[in-house]
Amino acid sequence: MEFGVFSVSDITRDPTTGNTPSEAERIDAAVQIAKKAEEVGLDVFAIGEHHNPPFFSSSPTTLLAYIAAQTTTLKVSTATTLITTNDPVRIAEEYAMLQHLAKGRMDLMLGRGNTAPVYPWFGKDIRSGLPLALENYKLLHRLWREDVVDFEGNFRTPLDGFTSTPRPLDDVPPFVWHGSIRTPEIAEQAAFYGDGFFANNVFWPKEHFKRLIDFYRQRYAHYGHGTEKQAIVGLGGQAFIAKKSQDAWNQFRPYFNEAPVYGNGPRMEDFVDQTPLSVGSPQEVIDKTLTFQEYFGDYQRQMFLIDHAGLPLNLVLEQIELLGEHVVPVLRKELESRRDPETPATAPTHAQLVTAKYGDAAPRQPRPNPNRGDNVTGGSPYQDTPAPSGAAFGL
Repeated sequence: MEFGVFSVSDITRDPTTGNTPSEAERIDAAVQIAKKAEEVGLDVFAIGEHHNPPFFSSSPTTLLAYIAAQTTTLKVSTATTLITTNDPVRIAEEYAMLQHLAKGRMDLMLGRGNTAPVYPWFGKDIRSGLPLALENYKLLHRLWREDVVDFEGNFRTPLDGFTSTPRPLDDVPPFVWHGSIRTPEIAEQAAFYGDGFFANNVFWPKEHFKRLIDFYRQRYAHYGHGTEKQAIVGLGGQAFIAKKSQDAWNQFRPYFNEAPVYGNGPRMEDFVDQTPLSVGSPQEVIDKTLTFQEYFGDYQRQMFLIDHAGLPLNLVLEQIELLGEHVVPVLRKELESRRDPETPATAPTHAQLVTAKYGDAAPRQPRPNPNRGDNVTGGSPYQDTPAPSGAAFGL
């Protein structure tokens, strides 16, 4: 099973000191968090995508490529990539580039986004959020699997003989998760394509997410991708850990009370009781996380929200060390001992996807559209054409 940490990239005042970090400090902190995650043996680091303050992660591929260049085993991912307000052509190109730079150590989670003002900033209407998500992914799915694409839909100009570049590494697209907190149509979409389904599992009661996960598993089997047990499921969550339980409660309480998302609401005790939030000793976090498997069934990826609500970097790094030393090793052993042999242990890696498609054969070489030339010379980068002389540019 894969374990990792994710950030929503908020820039929040530390209620214990009054300090608000700068964008530069938070960006640098994200890199340090990812490197610490690899250092302690975690598998995945993910970052959200936001285009409004107080968040900094407007360009996740840039940040993740930088992190991939400084790590060797860590898988980089998103939480989430906005399939609605991003052009699927740009998603296809940017994440294929990241896939090459990360040597396959990446995947991505697609989501609609729920910040209403973002939609008009990118020329979209939030009332079309669901149709946008469905149509845009239909196109993205084709762009990564077809060298030349003709497409006409409702939300963008048509494509005529379009080749997305670079082509996916080894002719195998990145693995995709579809993230949802409320919408069965997104679970249906994940099942239809045989992709993974990620349940946020942070704020709402477990009964809500169980309905979505069970529906996804049923539809995954319906579409012939495997049995319900073979469907690929990921879960979010948040934990705050200290070696002594009461220390964890005392340390985290001021951050919880003023957190932008769930602060000024229920008492922390009630929130911990009613949601997946875990606060306490390593054993208490282990015990609560094990209940996820008991309730949802076997799953492949567990992610922990790690730096929300103004937690300072030194405290976040301590949390990662506690996860890596005291929590995750026990969870790996316990969850593996309970896993049904029919259920995959992890989401597929790039190497596994290549083997599944090609076996021992070499991956197919792409065949881009030879007629797609550049706008300066009219030539094609895929044909042997003489270089233009300086006279062609009036030199």
